[in-house]
Amino acid sequence: MNASDLCGKIFIASYSGGKDSVLAMHRAINSGLLPLGLLTTYNLDSSRSWSHGMNENLMQQASDSLKIPLTIIKTPGNQYEENFESVLTEMKNRGAEVCVFGDIDIKGHFEWYSERCKKAGLIPFFPLWKEEREKVVYEFIDAGFFAIITAVDTNLMSKEFLGQLLTREVADSIDRSGADICGENGEYHTFVFDGPIFSKKVDFIVKDEIRCDKYILLNLETNPEITVT
Repeated sequence: MNASDLCGKIFIASYSGGKDSVLAMHRAINSGLLPLGLLTTYNLDSSRSWSHGMNENLMQQASDSLKIPLTIIKTPGNQYEENFESVLTEMKNRGAEVCVFGDIDIKGHFEWYSERCKKAGLIPFFPLWKEEREKVVYEFIDAGFFAIITAVDTNLMSKEFLGQLLTREVADSIDRSGADICGENGEYHTFVFDGPIFSKKVDFIVKDEIRCDKYILLNLETNPEITVT
């Protein structure tokens, strides 16, 4: 499905807070799709978002800046598929026609999300699909987005990248280290806090670091002086 075929359609976005999901939304909006909402899955066991490990308040502050309402899908792992489909169906009933995803080239992700959308009656749209990973990272940075590296798989790359701002220079350093420049295989995750589709910078503090299996995560929290709606 090409973006031109979807111009004017109402979309929801699978939103992790990371660079690829934000860039996918950015492309969708620039292609004339109309945002209805953001969907973030939330791990009830860890009280953080699945995969990226973000807390609920920070995701809500990002949603406020993006001016796109956020739906938190709170789910244990054994009900993940069921609860994800249920919310997709709910959003379909509220007018959504398309669901946007930031995946690049992992076939299993493509198939799983496509099947969930099919059952909910939505069109799955992958704006970044099958593009060169280096091109995707550079486009994100050159578009004026700002992201901090919030999680590192210490089996695949050095902890020294944790907490760094994602720039071309840092991306190239990741590539030279032998890790994937885009982190598509989970080498690292990011949190996007400013850029062209944000109305204002997301204000946060780094509280501490958390060890979670092979990952080291930055524990980001909203600035206590900022009111989150």
